[in-house]
Amino acid sequence: MTYKLFIGDRTFSSWSLRGWLMLHKFDLPCDVQMVGLYSQTMAQDMAALAPARLVPALRTPEGDVVGESLAIAETLAERHPAIAMWPRNAAARIRARWLCAEMVGGFGALRGECPMQLAHVDADFAASDAVKSDLLRIETLWAFAREIASDGPWLFGAYSIADAFYAPVCARITGYNLTVSKAAHAYCQTTLTDPAFQQWRAEGLKKSYSPFPYPPAGRTTPWPSETINHS
Repeated sequence: MTYKLFIGDRTFSSWSLRGWLMLHKFDLPCDVQMVGLYSQTMAQDMAALAPARLVPALRTPEGDVVGESLAIAETLAERHPAIAMWPRNAAARIRARWLCAEMVGGFGALRGECPMQLAHVDADFAASDAVKSDLLRIETLWAFAREIASDGPWLFGAYSIADAFYAPVCARITGYNLTVSKAAHAYCQTTLTDPAFQQWRAEGLKKSYSPFPYPPAGRTTPWPSETINHS
């Protein structure tokens, strides 16, 4: 039983990363097909998936198409209840769904001013007050998750859909040299050193871009996760 996942460029497509992690981290077999986000072929590449129009999009083994990351998450969790893609604890499941829903609809400043890029650290980026406000809210939600987390380094102890949804946030914190608390720093380190994230990034870096879609503010430095600032 193999899924087919349609994704955009790995270096930049934050939502594609979320979709891929949901399948990869839970060992769900899938074939990956690239969609041309930067080659102007996206509409053509996704024509057979209509009315889905954005990545990621998922085709089930039965041929059903699922668009939107939260719908993909719920579909996969429903189809594979034994895997516990959402936390097993009922209260934790409530919070995990809340975190994911807020990720879908919120943090416009962080997403708009800090588009995900996994190539380098934008060392001279200056966070706006709106970005700082988004980061404070994210840290509040992460702490809210950890209040009832079981043992383990992820938001709810064991890896869950919520961690897949917030992986691109960790990438943004690194990629734009954003300052976060020690607790948030530790969680970002967990995410960025995870073999699945490192595999995704390594695949993305095989492709180069000229011009680079998101020019840096000034100096760039190498990507190492140790560059995450913490207060």
